[in-house]
Amino acid sequence: MPSRKPAAQHIGARLGPARAASLGMCVCVTAIAILGASISSAGAQDWPTRPIRLVVGAAAGGGTDISARLIAQPLAELLGQAVVVENRAGAAGTTAAEAVAKSPKDGYTAYMMSNAHAISAVMYKSLRYDPINDFQMVSMVATAGLVLVAAPAFPASDLAGVLAALRANPGKFNFGSAGVGTTQHFAGELMKQTAGLDITHVPYRSTPAAVTGLRAGEVEFVFELVQTVQGQIQMGELKAIAVTSPKRNPMLADVPTFIEAGMPGYEVTSWYGLAFPAGTAAAVVQKTNKAMQELLGRASVAKQVLNLGALVHSSTPDELKTHIGGEIAKWKVVREKAGIEQL
Repeated sequence: MPSRKPAAQHIGARLGPARAASLGMCVCVTAIAILGASISSAGAQDWPTRPIRLVVGAAAGGGTDISARLIAQPLAELLGQAVVVENRAGAAGTTAAEAVAKSPKDGYTAYMMSNAHAISAVMYKSLRYDPINDFQMVSMVATAGLVLVAAPAFPASDLAGVLAALRANPGKFNFGSAGVGTTQHFAGELMKQTAGLDITHVPYRSTPAAVTGLRAGEVEFVFELVQTVQGQIQMGELKAIAVTSPKRNPMLADVPTFIEAGMPGYEVTSWYGLAFPAGTAAAVVQKTNKAMQELLGRASVAKQVLNLGALVHSSTPDELKTHIGGEIAKWKVVREKAGIEQL
């Protein structure tokens, strides 16, 4: 069998020393890349071998925090390692989002997103992360609509009556929210734009303050999460007008959607989703998505989510990515039309 060494020398002579060295380096780099990918893949297959942090960009007790804690235990059970919820409140969730985006891409730092993630992308002039491309989406977790509530003394009890009153008295009525740039605020602005209404926004420092302002007669309307005001609705302290979700909320089954009540095209959905930093191994993402599909399919989890006024909603990573992109585009238009200044 002829020796290959002279052939190699012949090739080297034809290429010249510099090109031969360059070719050798390319082969070496390619080999290292293949080896690195193999090691990464093997590591991903063994993942997880230690606890996973699930970062929440809000304080304990809110909807995002509760949703994270709700999935943490069954996710830990399915993955075989503890899932520890870590609250990092601040700057409407952007502090936590930046921290996760810049975390190691090893599958041990996850992020519980909410609709605040999309609205922050619209409200802030600049962020130190890309709200879509710096994250590897895993799955949607749940969705929840808001409910428009009025004080019992307000003369109208349905959406048609509310719209008639607003149109007959332009500029006279107010709606409150938990603050400028919140989902509740944007829900009110979208209603104004969809129905061509003249109604003033009154920002409060928190949801409880906005609801207190409604009950005190400082504002006539508030958009709020169903679980936040359900008890007061049932006690007759607040009047439910319509829900913003595309379907009725099981916790307020007698309350129609905006679409059913005569406002086609109006929809506001609060949502929660799970993500890793961009660049996380595909095997880790697939394994986590599979676990999410399984746990969100459990009746016990669905019941707990329903108690939050929400519905389980699993998805593929691409579906969550597309949803977030759509939300950002939607709320950007609302902000610009409303003239809301960016932060």
